[in-house]
This record gives sequence, C-alpha cells and structure tokens, in this order.
Amino acid sequence: MEVKIGVQFAPRELSLESNQTPAQVEATVTEALASGGTLSLVDEKGRRVIVPVEKLAYVEIAEVSTRPVGFSAS
Repeated sequence: MEVKIGVQFAPRELSLESNQTPAQVEATVTEALASGGTLSLVDEKGRRVIVPVEKLAYVEIAEVSTRPVGFSAS
C-alpha cells in the first residue's frame, strides 16, 4: 500500500510503499499523534521515515493500484 505524508513548509510530500495494512498504518499514525512525539514508518525496502508530529500536515493511506501494461486484442 502507498502512504503519502505532507510535511508543513515542505514543497513535496513524502511517499513510501509499505507492507503494513491500512489499519496498521492508521494505528501507528494515531498513536504518534496521541504521544506528540514522532511518526515512524518503514517502507518495503526497510528504509525508515521519521517525521516530528508537530510538522505533519496530512497522512494519505491508499491501496496501490496496478496499471495494465501492453496492448490487448479485443
């Protein structure tokens, strides 16, 4: 699944592919917001993204959509 994180005063959003379910990511974000510390997520390749909660603008959680490749004969 794809997670996009908007950071205040940053021109681009952070985007990562995660093996976690949407519910797991939502629980992690909710816990981070409640604690007031940092949001820490790990992508498919093991890279960790850490963002201070006070700098979060938004977190978008979406299923990865696969696009068809090639041509089809109809």
